[in-house]
Amino acid sequence: MIEDDDRLAMMVGEYLRQSGFGFSHAGDAAAGLAHLQQHTVDFVILDVMLPDMDGLQVCQKIRALPGVQAHTPVLMLTAKGDPMDRIIGLELGADDYLPKPFEPRELLARIKAILRRKTDGLQRNAQRMQFGSLEIDRDARTVSVSGKLCDLTSYQFDLLVAMAERAGRVLTRDQIMEAVRGRELEAFDRSIDVHMGRIRMAIEDDHKVPERILTVRGVGYVFAKLQK
Repeated sequence: MIEDDDRLAMMVGEYLRQSGFGFSHAGDAAAGLAHLQQHTVDFVILDVMLPDMDGLQVCQKIRALPGVQAHTPVLMLTAKGDPMDRIIGLELGADDYLPKPFEPRELLARIKAILRRKTDGLQRNAQRMQFGSLEIDRDARTVSVSGKLCDLTSYQFDLLVAMAERAGRVLTRDQIMEAVRGRELEAFDRSIDVHMGRIRMAIEDDHKVPERILTVRGVGYVFAKLQK
């Protein structure tokens, strides 16, 4: 919760903890954004009126965070009755809007509804993986960066999916090969380095300075969990 009213934050935190949620509080925009950059959270309650930055600007900054953090659900709180604030907030990416004062029970109901919609959406999109501007569609067996399709062989696609499913984990060459052993080996299947080089040429902005597939010297490769 990013809210400068400590008393309100304490009340909301106590109520949500009693309802089974973890809770953390930041008193201003800077502290809240710093927390989001360092921790993964499931939900943000964001006050529009903050001492150091307009909550609408904070919402924009949240949507500009790297990777999955940009899709964190945001519910905005406001003491204003101006419907234009609500419209602007929703246009900037807020998932819902609740005016002050509010009943904690209504806040909880809205949080649960938003999280339920997010879970339903994740289930529907289970075959799609998104890492910043990189999207992998397992159903269509396509890879795109910023909407532009990447040219990969079927085997290179399988290698990329295997690594993306284990994003953030350092994998040896043997582990990478083992992950795709469900198909007949090709002539170059033993040369993982060759395939990685070709995958990088397809998905990296600069394949000579890779940011998506990183080499761990003496070990293997790691697929970056947070990407731009």
